[in-house]
Amino acid sequence: MSRTLPVEIAVQDVAGVRVALTAGAARVELCQALGLGGLTPSIGLIEAASGAARDAGVAGFVHVLVRPRGGGFVYDADELETTVRDIRAAAAAGADGVVVGALTDSGTLDLEAVRRFVDASAGLDVTVHRAVDASSDPLGSVAALAGLGVRRVLTSGGAPDCRAGLATLAQMAAASGRLEVMAGGGVRIDDIAALADAGVHAVHLSARGTVTRGGASGPGGGVDGFDVTDAGLVAAAVAAAGFADS
Repeated sequence: MSRTLPVEIAVQDVAGVRVALTAGAARVELCQALGLGGLTPSIGLIEAASGAARDAGVAGFVHVLVRPRGGGFVYDADELETTVRDIRAAAAAGADGVVVGALTDSGTLDLEAVRRFVDASAGLDVTVHRAVDASSDPLGSVAALAGLGVRRVLTSGGAPDCRAGLATLAQMAAASGRLEVMAGGGVRIDDIAALADAGVHAVHLSARGTVTRGGASGPGGGVDGFDVTDAGLVAAAVAAAGFADS
């Protein structure tokens, strides 16, 4: 049986969007600060990324991570309100979808927050991110998303990476109904066939490299170098995800 697994690439700039478009990725998760797990990108970046996809004639491509800070997923009222505002702003800037999530103080998925995020998205695709993996019950968290208007969930199966979570990913996929289960968390090219066999509906990876162009950061500028999207890794992932399985 021939199968193609959609590939989502986490990118931090317009160059990464163009790499993903050229390589045939299904979509991007647009964010900043991947070293912190990813944070909400600027409005200018969302507009530019959406314009690049539009110019390429590709619809549904730019999905924006909306996360107000690093350091976990339990948010206070101000942070939740900021997330709602950022979802609306991302939609107005041309985003095709948003990637969100929140937990309660007790470690369960914050379903009321997710409902607010879905309402604010006004019909855009909604992905719930790996907050589910940090929850007290990853399997239950995924099951609880049914009926909330969420399109997909990004998860490692509650494990540090997708390899360790493979068995749980298979359980999630088998019980997901109309919810798409997208495997993410340390995905390597060689993992993609096994993830497809586990029944997941898509894979997610950052395909990052590092460059040092632009000169030294100097005092006050942080570390030298920055992340870029590696075109070779993206192409390899897309090729691996389009394998034929007999």
